[in-house]
Amino acid sequence: MKPSREIEDLLRLHAPQVLGALVRRYGHFAEAEDAVQEALLAAARRWPDAGVPDNPRGWLIRVASRRLVDQLRADEARRRREENAARLTSRDAVAAPPPGESRAPSEDDTLTLLFLCCDPALTPAAQIALTLRAVGGLTTAEIARAHLVPEATMAQRISRAKQKIRGVPFREAGAADRDQRLAAVLQVLYLIFNEGYTATSGASLHRADLAAEAIRLTRAVRRLLPREGAVTGLLALMLLTDARSAARTGPHGELIPLDEQDRSLWDARAVAEGTALVEEALRQGPGGAYQVQAAIAALHDEAARAEDTDWPQILALYDVLVRRAPEPMAELGRVVAVAMVHGPRAGLVELADMEERLAGHHRLEAVRAHLLEKAGDIEGARAAYRTAAERTLSRPEIRYLQTRAARLAP
Repeated sequence: MKPSREIEDLLRLHAPQVLGALVRRYGHFAEAEDAVQEALLAAARRWPDAGVPDNPRGWLIRVASRRLVDQLRADEARRRREENAARLTSRDAVAAPPPGESRAPSEDDTLTLLFLCCDPALTPAAQIALTLRAVGGLTTAEIARAHLVPEATMAQRISRAKQKIRGVPFREAGAADRDQRLAAVLQVLYLIFNEGYTATSGASLHRADLAAEAIRLTRAVRRLLPREGAVTGLLALMLLTDARSAARTGPHGELIPLDEQDRSLWDARAVAEGTALVEEALRQGPGGAYQVQAAIAALHDEAARAEDTDWPQILALYDVLVRRAPEPMAELGRVVAVAMVHGPRAGLVELADMEERLAGHHRLEAVRAHLLEKAGDIEGARAAYRTAAERTLSRPEIRYLQTRAARLAP
């Protein structure tokens, strides 16, 4: 029986915590991840019929531990190191917490795992890829799409990263380690949130479990570093963005663009918290990429109607953002702001400069279609909407883009 969405969400939530528990207990990162994946598969097969156990995390830790110990014992036997295998088994084969026992938040291994994956020995690209896989629960294909690289390339990158941190102690990062790894940690959390807010593939536009986990982990990092402006800014950006989730889709799961959303459905409490955090982040130091993006999100959220949006101020902030952190999605956002301030033709001129960097990406064609439609080029807009629909793997986005194209039919 196929697991329900609730079980899938539960497994995704517990996966990094279970992996952290195994790596803390046994080391052997790569082998531990394999054991966790086997435990998740066993749960997906068993729980739909047998029911979710009282302590699902404990169940997963117990099953994964058995698989890992068996694998380590077999590996040791093959290398004729029975004495070491016996010591490992007797020392480490600890039962999972009994059903009903809960662990204090301070014992959550996910944050420790997050900083471990951002070990300075890894390249920034490897840090991000490994963390998205181990902590974010993203598939290799999803990570590859987020980075615009082939899946095989990403698989090799993740495999090399696992090997490189083999034997690294699993312990809470000290102050110096946290400072050294912070940029990678925040980028990973941002990417996890983005995948949750707008899934790159599948039937649902929004993966609420991923978005919520990214917010939870960012709050945890902020508790460690309360005066770090980048952390505060990232949390603000997530809250201000996630506040719109309830209005992003219609009753049948169809995508609703920002300017057409029912803003009464936005989460006012999240908007208020996010806005206050933006102001705090900007007081904490020079505005970095996350603070600037959060300020842009706040301007959108503060507008009672789409036509009240302060587009000149948003464009000014995008100009700052692309100077400090040039990145294709930020540049696409700036193109939209240029079009809203100076007209769609001006936006199309800016978009032409991005052709080479974003060739083949569906968002480039989606923005092009939007601007062509506003400029009155109906045929060009229809073709661009269709091209964008062909290039995305998200079914809600495909339906939205195809619907936009159909509306422009003669």
